[in-house]
Amino acid sequence: QVQPVESGGGLVQAGGSLRLSCAASGRTFSSYAMGWFRQAAGKEREFVAAISWSGSSTSYADSVKGRFTISRDNAKNTVYLRMNSLKPEDTAVYYCAADAWGLGSDLSDNYDYWGQGTQVTVSS
Repeated sequence: QVQPVESGGGLVQAGGSLRLSCAASGRTFSSYAMGWFRQAAGKEREFVAAISWSGSSTSYADSVKGRFTISRDNAKNTVYLRMNSLKPEDTAVYYCAADAWGLGSDLSDNYDYWGQGTQVTVSS
């Protein structure tokens, strides 16, 4: 079992960058795939990026491909989301989630543990 805790959100101007971190407690962190999802006000939660347990495989939503990078450091039980060239439409609460099957997925139902989220606001 892992408990993700997100950090690094904030207010940034369009075109700027942020790096989100997700620290997950638990000895088995390295066996979990990890994903980032986001939910804007009044909208459904959507997939952003995922990374396999080893870090060898990543996937991205089309809307962030080329701008966001997901990575992980299993020694630190942490997964990161580097966000560049931010746009106002990236404004949302960003959630980190852990997938016990270790494969990574764009389906939120496949994730077993979720963090509380961190707010990202991009001003125009």
